[in-house]
Amino acid sequence: MVVTDLLRRVAQRTGHRPVTVTRSAALPVTDLDPPDVNVPDFEIADPPADAIQISSSPGAHLVVDEGPHEWINDVLNDPLAARLAWLRLHHRAKDTIEAPDVFRAEGELGTWRALVAEWATTSGRPINRAYVSEAEAALSDDLDSPTALAVLDRLIADPDLEPGAKLETVIHLDLLLALDLVRDIGRA
Repeated sequence: MVVTDLLRRVAQRTGHRPVTVTRSAALPVTDLDPPDVNVPDFEIADPPADAIQISSSPGAHLVVDEGPHEWINDVLNDPLAARLAWLRLHHRAKDTIEAPDVFRAEGELGTWRALVAEWATTSGRPINRAYVSEAEAALSDDLDSPTALAVLDRLIADPDLEPGAKLETVIHLDLLLALDLVRDIGRA
């Protein structure tokens, strides 16, 4: 679901038009509800004959089945940590996420959200186009989310980038990554 949602977000950004994702009623949903990992509920429809093709035609579909991860509900305080852990893996990788990956991701989200909330109290600055372009290029190149996240890591750690520019750039990238990094703004 996460890969499909990321693909939808990138396609919308690059194509500048809405993209609809459907799933067969026979396709099981993972143990996490889609809203828990910032995935809008997919429309349920029978897949058309071209269900495995991806193209710019309105009838193109993608069918993805991410197997069940029952243990996630037992270890997770923030379901978006699972999304981040999945995004840290390239969608073509044979690896799977394990509990330590999710715990690490949960810590990262907490740190990032605290920084974003802090940056929101500073003067606004323009978005940093270089970081945005690099992350968007990675996502446009075979949906390379690990590289896009590495760009985000570098942006956050960049001592020369002003907090206001970091805030605007992170907000922009989070529209694609859907990690709800702005969640803690104004909660202090």
